[in-house]
Amino acid sequence: MSGASGTRDGTIRVLIVDDEPELTELLSAAVTEAGWHSLAAEDGRSALRLARDCAPDLVVLDGMLPDVDGVQVLRRLRSENARLPVLMLTARDALEHRLDGLSAGADDYVTKPFSLEEVMLRLRGLLRRSGPADTSDRGGVRVLGDLVLAENTREVQRGGTPVTLTTKEFDLLQFLMDHPHQVLSKAQILDHVWNASFDGEGNLVEVYIHGLRAKIDKGRAPMIRTVRGVGYAIRAADTGA
Repeated sequence: MSGASGTRDGTIRVLIVDDEPELTELLSAAVTEAGWHSLAAEDGRSALRLARDCAPDLVVLDGMLPDVDGVQVLRRLRSENARLPVLMLTARDALEHRLDGLSAGADDYVTKPFSLEEVMLRLRGLLRRSGPADTSDRGGVRVLGDLVLAENTREVQRGGTPVTLTTKEFDLLQFLMDHPHQVLSKAQILDHVWNASFDGEGNLVEVYIHGLRAKIDKGRAPMIRTVRGVGYAIRAADTGA
């Protein structure tokens, strides 16, 4: 599969996976209006076949599919292409369901019902952030304690061990590391990482912080701290703060 580089003629391919024909048609129309090419699948098996055959640059994936659970489809996509940006659609409000998707590798999610404008904004953000890494350029390195983030290659290590992050998890960690020890509010994080505040997504930051902690801090001295009623901060694990 390709990264977010577009088809051979430069057109971005978006794979839309949903079993609701009306919703698929609306999303396809929005994608086409943006100048992109839409591909559609109504179930998980068809989606996986299309992903292999057509190498999409973005995927919009419903979490509830008639044959294979959307999270399972996501895991398969991730196993074949770790860099493919995936936006999940979910009809559930439960935090646990969102965490399942993020843990499986979703880069972002929106909850049904949603506006097409929001979906397109999220997709543009994912596309902008998921360009192929330039492995010849090792610049833009941030170091905090035993945590290392390389901006240009989008690689992260903790204690010398590579840490695999989704696109949005990387952006969130980078923003935190750009302001070490500083307490950042949810509003600041939303504005920088998502470029806007979305109504009805008040726990979006909480969900991503939870997922990031599971990868960065699990089994290690914690670095990402919660300041109740204020926000979040990242500090070197050996500071004792």
